[in-house]
Amino acid sequence: MAVSTSEPLRLPCDYHAAFKVELQVKRPLMPLQLSPDQVGLEMLCLCGQLDLLIRAQMQQVGDNLVFPYLILIIMMKFQEQLGQDCSPEESDTFQTQGAEILDQMLQCLEHLPKPMPQLEDYLDMVGLSAMFPRVEVFLIQGSPVEMLERPPMDEYFSHIAKLNQLLVLSQQLEEDIRHLGSHKYIAHQLSVIYQVVSSFRGIQTFSDIKKDIEANFKQMKQSLVTDEDSRHEPQLAAHYINWILEIIQSIASVVLTLPEELTEDLHVAMTYTSQFLS
Repeated sequence: MAVSTSEPLRLPCDYHAAFKVELQVKRPLMPLQLSPDQVGLEMLCLCGQLDLLIRAQMQQVGDNLVFPYLILIIMMKFQEQLGQDCSPEESDTFQTQGAEILDQMLQCLEHLPKPMPQLEDYLDMVGLSAMFPRVEVFLIQGSPVEMLERPPMDEYFSHIAKLNQLLVLSQQLEEDIRHLGSHKYIAHQLSVIYQVVSSFRGIQTFSDIKKDIEANFKQMKQSLVTDEDSRHEPQLAAHYINWILEIIQSIASVVLTLPEELTEDLHVAMTYTSQFLS
């Protein structure tokens, strides 16, 4: 009874706003000074991230054949949560991600000479608002809105993703055909590459590769068929291995050299970056 009625020996200090510590998790450990050109390139990357986040929120799928990788990553992250109607929890998730990117944009602008421009003014000045109209609308309205017309940068991500996928698939096929003891799935891997190659229109080298695969695929696949009782893993004959390696080398050469016919969908981004790389 005496304990319950006695005064406490010490009272904990009440929280005071003056002791609030701002989180610096997103800031670099060492201060970096970006040049105006570096700011322009960094802002391009950040606008791209925010645009893809908005497209994921709106469940906008870019290409029916090959998901752009970054869109796919974001979509997978939110797929279980996103629906036709966004719940408050879903909206909060999107707003948190969007706010982080906007904060990085503002931090980036701090590297510009004073007076620091407003974010919207800077995007207009360098041309990013025209390249990423979804981002501009989001800055104004604070919510994701889909465009009636397809923005010029939409094809960029899909095109880059297909080129990247084609190169990665080819490199994986080369690795497997050289080192795996079984070529059981080589035909399947080549068929996937064929589908990606077929998605490119008007590229003569890819058209030739497509025809070459069509002319030899059935025979190559048939050569991998083994009896059910066979204990040997299916192996390609040397001439089929050499044929596939030639296809892979042709694909790698085209993708890595990036001829003009493959840069049409990259023109907008290349034009923008050229002003900061001169």
